[in-house]
Amino acid sequence: MEATGLSISPLISTSCNPNNNPHCNYHRLAKTHLFNSSSFNHKPLQFHSTYTRIVKAQAVDEDYELKQVKDMAAARKRWDALIREGKVKVLTPKEAGYATQLSGKTLLDVRPSTEHEKAWVKGSTWIPIFDVDAQLDAGTLSRKVTSYMMGGWWSGVPTLSFDNQFISKVTEKFPNDTDLIVACQKGLRSLAACELLYNAGYRNLFWVQGGLEAAEEEDLEREGPQPFKLAGIGGLSGFLGWTDQQRAQAAKEGWGYRLVFTARLIGVVLAADALFLGVQQAARYLQDIRAN
Repeated sequence: MEATGLSISPLISTSCNPNNNPHCNYHRLAKTHLFNSSSFNHKPLQFHSTYTRIVKAQAVDEDYELKQVKDMAAARKRWDALIREGKVKVLTPKEAGYATQLSGKTLLDVRPSTEHEKAWVKGSTWIPIFDVDAQLDAGTLSRKVTSYMMGGWWSGVPTLSFDNQFISKVTEKFPNDTDLIVACQKGLRSLAACELLYNAGYRNLFWVQGGLEAAEEEDLEREGPQPFKLAGIGGLSGFLGWTDQQRAQAAKEGWGYRLVFTARLIGVVLAADALFLGVQQAARYLQDIRAN
């Protein structure tokens, strides 16, 4: 699912920002306090207080996740209202292609760099609303590790953070009366961007329904090494060709396309077997050294 965010809300970032979110400050302080050296004094009477702190920290996490779900539901209602009231017009990818090529309208690409570098619309302007979180502080590294362990290794989805300068970057390039066609990979981040832009005074906004992933190659003039449909995939699933987008592509391309991923799968299996045998041999070697 795409990470989205609106206004000044926890949804404005896919990662918890301790500098802007009081909840995150509390959560960070709770974790710091929990792992202070005093928590590990070997005194039986401190077990109960340590356990209580663990339970409280878990409760804070659950409350934050619940709030994110509620905020997302509220955001979807606002987005639906923008479209229903005609404040944001809906375009299919094909219609967006006609509008950019024949009418000269600007396509604003709000995808993160990991998606944009694989495929982009020729002549489009790239200003990401969320991008890869490049911070290296302890909190960010912890979130990156958690995201990776919770499925990032499989899907290839990186940890993203909201760009607080998004609106200012757009206004630097385009006046408020510009016709802007806003697109992302699947359609959610671009809706978030449309709301922010409308609140900033833009009134000629067009949303690409389904995002660039819904586009056929003939719909939009593409630049970049991959089809639009494959720009949002990655990780081990993308490497092995086990995504819905790649299966649909394989149905068009035929057996030659499938054989590439079959070879990759065989390579991964052989590499895993070799690693397993290597570990076994190393363990036996260490046992022999200890025995002698």
